[in-house]
Amino acid sequence: MKLKIRKVGNSLGVLIPREVLRDWGLGEGDDLHLYGRAFGPPRASRNAQAVQDELKRSIAVAVLDQFPLERIRIKSRENLLRWKRSGVWGGAYEEWLRLVEHGTDGELYGAMMGRDDHANRLRQSPPFVGMLRPEVVEALREKAAA
Repeated sequence: MKLKIRKVGNSLGVLIPREVLRDWGLGEGDDLHLYGRAFGPPRASRNAQAVQDELKRSIAVAVLDQFPLERIRIKSRENLLRWKRSGVWGGAYEEWLRLVEHGTDGELYGAMMGRDDHANRLRQSPPFVGMLRPEVVEALREKAAA
């Protein structure tokens, strides 16, 4: 939808059609928010766990974007076996080890990118840590916090 920029007093403004405001659940006197170069209704507040879940998923997606699945399996297995030797072990790590050693590509993709409770739980203990550059992880953290 194109919106014309018009003079409003000494400023420039945009008239937003009522049906758009209605779709956004807004009316006269409500606030619009500016998000970078876009505007719209206020974003629904997210709880801290939802933010954490989305951050962990975005890290997993970035790993998948930058590395072939076989390299992810190798690095994950190395990390998991090192953690097991050092006594740092838990149920999620056992599941990850099974996935990286015996799981299908689809199962591994599902654990890394899925939005279900099981994938979210597994991603709280990701075995592919250390694969992304720290500045990439920091950028993903900042984006999740925004």
